[in-house]
Amino acid sequence: MIRAVLFDLDGTILDTLSDIRRYVNDMLRARSYPEISLEQTRRYVGDGARQLIDRALPKDAPDAEACFEAFRSAFAHNDQSETRLYPGELAVLKRLKATKKLAVVTNKPQDAAEGCIRHFFPEGLFDFVGGDMGMFPCKPDPSLARYCALSLRVSPAECVFVGDGETDVLTARRAGMRGVSVLWGYRSKERLEEAGAELFAQNFSELEKILENMDIIY
Repeated sequence: MIRAVLFDLDGTILDTLSDIRRYVNDMLRARSYPEISLEQTRRYVGDGARQLIDRALPKDAPDAEACFEAFRSAFAHNDQSETRLYPGELAVLKRLKATKKLAVVTNKPQDAAEGCIRHFFPEGLFDFVGGDMGMFPCKPDPSLARYCALSLRVSPAECVFVGDGETDVLTARRAGMRGVSVLWGYRSKERLEEAGAELFAQNFSELEKILENMDIIY
């Protein structure tokens, strides 16, 4: 039986792209650097905040570290004004919570991840929220996912990792978990297939059915 479902955050349980772009562009504008488009933001996210800022800055920007710290500090206090839940999501998560442990494993900075979860989800819905806190390398390194399973007192084999990116596909495989790739996020099905994804959900209702079927065949 599947005992725990681990979710990526950006592009999986929250559509955060516009807010990410807004805070990146605030930082770029303050330093007279060119701003980035929504499509650029889509391409740049997924590997952690430091990678995001490195990609957004001009090559060899001399103040890259200061830019990252400015973004990280401001983003920790994100007002979430342009972030949205996905259709049907909350009802599905509440049903899943009745029989499984739920967790968030993200490359988003820890303080920003916790802020998102507090803002959009009922207290206690997620049993574990893990982001980039400097303890583990970012995904696709499996360390945080494995630590999450340990914290939840379940084996990796009893976990499903759900995400919208290539890093999530690789994290699931490297952590010894089964993976489901969602198609409402920031990567195409073709990109996910290239990374090795095999199971896909078009929406939260379909994800729920996939997880139910996993329970039956486990």
